[in-house]
Amino acid sequence: MDVNPSAASVPPGPEPVALPEPVALPEPKRLGTLARLAPEPMKVVLNWGRRYSLWVFNFGLACCAIEFIAASMARHDFIRLGVIPFAPGPRQADLMIVSGTVTDKMAPAVKRLYEQMPEPKYVISFGACSNCGGPYWDSYSVTKGVDQIIPVDVYVPGCPPRPEALLQGILKLQEKIARESLGERYGTGSDRPSAAALQSGLVKPPAPAAEGDAR
Repeated sequence: MDVNPSAASVPPGPEPVALPEPVALPEPKRLGTLARLAPEPMKVVLNWGRRYSLWVFNFGLACCAIEFIAASMARHDFIRLGVIPFAPGPRQADLMIVSGTVTDKMAPAVKRLYEQMPEPKYVISFGACSNCGGPYWDSYSVTKGVDQIIPVDVYVPGCPPRPEALLQGILKLQEKIARESLGERYGTGSDRPSAAALQSGLVKPPAPAAEGDAR
């Protein structure tokens, strides 16, 4: 039996490994009829602009408002996070921070001012009183949380919370804004609420006076 010495000296190599089949990337999510005009990078840019240009409409109702003011001062300075305090009014604001005890008498004013804010708008409930009523949860005149009247995005616990807690709540809200989709937030197609549903909780304007009563 003849043996080739050169072939015997070469060690056997590893067996070839079969490469896995390429996996196709998932189709990007479509968000309504304008999806082709707003690709994913554009949505990232828009969310980036929203998260770092939050005009705050402060609704200070009790002692938590002092902590909010402290967070806006030089020591903590939440303006460096892209949060601009003391918006001129609700129509120029993106973020409402409810800090303090919400009473049943004040609740309609909170809701009405929230409705005057343009979309997209966000709410931070700052402190135990605005979260759930706090130490006054069993009072006959205290609302058991501001989320009973308006939707809340971030809750900041504490009685009262420190300014650092508000900074953490702002960072959490910015993380939420960065990954959100306005199509999912407000619905498309059959998921979009009707005009009657959107106007159901609004304050009705006064009825016009009759011509005979006008003077």
